[in-house]
Amino acid sequence: MISRILFACLFLGLFTAGSSLSCKWMDHKFKQHNEETLNLLETMGNNSTNTTEVEDTVAFPNHLYHQASKASAEDKLAFTVQILEEVAALFEEDHSSASWEDSTVRNLLNIVNKQAEELHTCIGSHSHKKKNSQLYFKTKMYFKRLSDDILKKKGHSAEAWEVIRKETKAHLMRAEQLVSSLHTAN
Repeated sequence: MISRILFACLFLGLFTAGSSLSCKWMDHKFKQHNEETLNLLETMGNNSTNTTEVEDTVAFPNHLYHQASKASAEDKLAFTVQILEEVAALFEEDHSSASWEDSTVRNLLNIVNKQAEELHTCIGSHSHKKKNSQLYFKTKMYFKRLSDDILKKKGHSAEAWEVIRKETKAHLMRAEQLVSSLHTAN
């Protein structure tokens, strides 16, 4: 009987420590990983051979970030996870016209996916069932427009990818502000 209680306490302690560790990752590693991703995007821009500009017909969704900034902590994290997942999905599209090293794109995808996974562990277990559906839907539609109106309509050209690279950079900077607001709120 005592061994069962001891085992239960040990299990609960490990589970709680693991849960807490995940959110410590948010406090300490998210910014570091985000800076690495921003540096990769900067490198990709420096390696770009684009000579023409593509008009960015999809306005940056400042209103979504404003809405997310007023949401609960779990909804802020869920929104940030969604942004990271949507960014990863974009960069999994055909980028062969861009003059980027494949290893750089793979590194970017690895870091962004790692950030999304780790932040997801910080969200309470019930939260993934109860998404802020309006924010989720609007974000999904924004990234679909980026894919359709910028990448697909422009034939996944190097110029279109430059627009996506710049948009991604802006998203990562805003996501970092959102996550940082959670750290200062605690």
